[in-house]
Amino acid sequence: MKVAIISGSVYGTAEEVARHAASILINAGFETFHNPRASLADIQAFAPEALLAVTSTTGMGELPDNLQPLYSTIRDQLPAAWRGLPGAVIGLGDASYGDTFCGGGELMRELFGELGIREILPMLRLDASESVTPEAVAEPWLAELIDALRG
Repeated sequence: MKVAIISGSVYGTAEEVARHAASILINAGFETFHNPRASLADIQAFAPEALLAVTSTTGMGELPDNLQPLYSTIRDQLPAAWRGLPGAVIGLGDASYGDTFCGGGELMRELFGELGIREILPMLRLDASESVTPEAVAEPWLAELIDALRG
């Protein structure tokens, strides 16, 4: 199965989580595509069979600047080929921000919903105030994701 990983990061932590997720998926026999600077055309050329979004949160619960252009393009074009695909989201944030905690991840969940992507696991919320190794904290969730994708 081909899994495209869409990511956005402010300080690089979400990119590290995305790279770690790609490595785990590859070791489990999946083909992955992850390029933090990917365009919609790049992702479509890969022809994903599943999607994973990994994003941090900035400002008042917004997506990082490096993910905004891709997010906007996807919302504008709503790729029909993605309808019905399995998908999941990892959101990074800081719980001390209250209502906007993992807001970037919530935006990606909403976009996946608009696209008709089936959420196969509840969003993983990684709290920067609780962990200095979010990629390690994500591993049990990623194992569940692999099981769900193999279905």
